[in-house]
Amino acid sequence: MKLLLTSGGITNDSIREALERLPGKPVSESTALCIPTAQYGHPWCTPQSMWNFVAGEQPSHMTGLGWKSVGLLELLALPSMNKERWLPWLEAADVLLVDGGDAIYLRHWLVQSGLWDELQRFSNLVWVGVSAGSMVLTPRIGREFMTSGSKDIWGREDLPAPADAGLSAIEFSIFPHLNHPDMPTNSLQAAEKWFEQIDHPAFAMDDDSAIAVVDGDIRVISEGTCVELG
Repeated sequence: MKLLLTSGGITNDSIREALERLPGKPVSESTALCIPTAQYGHPWCTPQSMWNFVAGEQPSHMTGLGWKSVGLLELLALPSMNKERWLPWLEAADVLLVDGGDAIYLRHWLVQSGLWDELQRFSNLVWVGVSAGSMVLTPRIGREFMTSGSKDIWGREDLPAPADAGLSAIEFSIFPHLNHPDMPTNSLQAAEKWFEQIDHPAFAMDDDSAIAVVDGDIRVISEGTCVELG
């Protein structure tokens, strides 16, 4: 897959331009599926915030960019369905819009639903993550970002060790929402403390930053602050 990993979504022209390049065609000609599942695992999220993501009314503006079409792919529903029913939806998509919430909860349902295994053969599909939707692809999330949703799945056999492990689709971790006005604990000092438990490269990024990963090539896109730690 081609990856666009954001902290706050499509918040400026630079990130929007990066998104336009990845599928090889404009947003207006691209088909998207949105995945809100991570929100169910986070105590800050509500039915209203989930609806805002799906309807394109939240600050990340993920689903309201003018796509050719946008569909909803709910991971919690996939285990109850025959795979042959939802695989054509995936095959018809150009982009996955993966919302934030609890990254460990999202990791669990990506694996449990069977979606993660299927995604390995979709080399041209674009994954656009917001916050936890980006962090889930990293080797480690960090204990600071494990919420009650993480604890809800604690002890299941598929939970990796360490408990904050992501999917390791990339080789670096992400500290999101750097210096966010509503998250006073997300300072650079806090990011450096978080980094002490991470044994690989990492970035601290604000909501005006993103990282594109294509065939192992890493490119930072930022109109704000993105700091490589270590």
